[in-house]
Amino acid sequence: MRVTLSAAVTADGYMDDDSPRRLIISTPGDWEEVYRLRAAHDAILAGAETLRRDDPSLLVRDQAARARRVQAGLKPDIAKVTLTRSGGLSPRLRFFTAGDADRYVFSPGEITGLQNIATVISTSEAITAKYIVTELEKRGIERLMVEGGAEVLRMFLDEGMADTLRLAVNPRLRLGGRGGASLDAAPLQSIPHTCEQVDDTHETSATHHAEQEAIAKALAAGAVLRGAAMYSSMEPCSRRASEPESCTQLIIRHGFARAAFALYEPDCFVCCRGALTLREAGLDVRAYPALANGVWEANAHLKR
Repeated sequence: MRVTLSAAVTADGYMDDDSPRRLIISTPGDWEEVYRLRAAHDAILAGAETLRRDDPSLLVRDQAARARRVQAGLKPDIAKVTLTRSGGLSPRLRFFTAGDADRYVFSPGEITGLQNIATVISTSEAITAKYIVTELEKRGIERLMVEGGAEVLRMFLDEGMADTLRLAVNPRLRLGGRGGASLDAAPLQSIPHTCEQVDDTHETSATHHAEQEAIAKALAAGAVLRGAAMYSSMEPCSRRASEPESCTQLIIRHGFARAAFALYEPDCFVCCRGALTLREAGLDVRAYPALANGVWEANAHLKR
């Protein structure tokens, strides 16, 4: 997934002031760019505090873009995503009432009252940027735009889960001592691009997966795997009964920097958390669902 962070700040670096009212920082030109960017993404994310305070609709405003989405068999608005620790979200918020879009709510616990208007993704694990990206990828979202607030933007930056940071500065607006939230953007880390291509599954052992075969061949050839990328057709497994290590554990142990695959492991096989585990270990993980049909065709026997 490609993740774009978007924020507007004052000339002295603030995203908001210390008053209870919403501070408008973006200029008309900035809003035009924001709306253009929204139309180029599959989903948009804003935190629960932003929803409660600003009540944004998060819609695609470009009528031509909306028409293209409908012609492609999609809903006119991109999916809306939020996360909440408390579960305190009113169903009357424009996040839920405005536009025609899929809606996702991430929460560490069960939420009542929203099940009929949104997909609630509850988990006993901590809600992280890596967890959000993984779950959205499983639902077919390839491009995510994150619009705030500051805490949510920092979470994506701190976890290295951003491809682009778009920061609009209003040079005519300064808050001085009245500033509230600010964004201290850490530099995005570059990812090494040395690669090792995955080879055929079970080539040297009936219990080997493709990732194991590729690693074994690369080591036998004297390759240095630290910093390399692993390409596989399906999400690397996270649990194995027939081998001492899962493919995910092997990839982490050998110091890979990147993993790319086309198809998430279907739940009908096992409950796999390979992509999330790799992200938690610091790897750059990329899914390419546009290639998933080819993977299913090659593994048609597994669906019988």
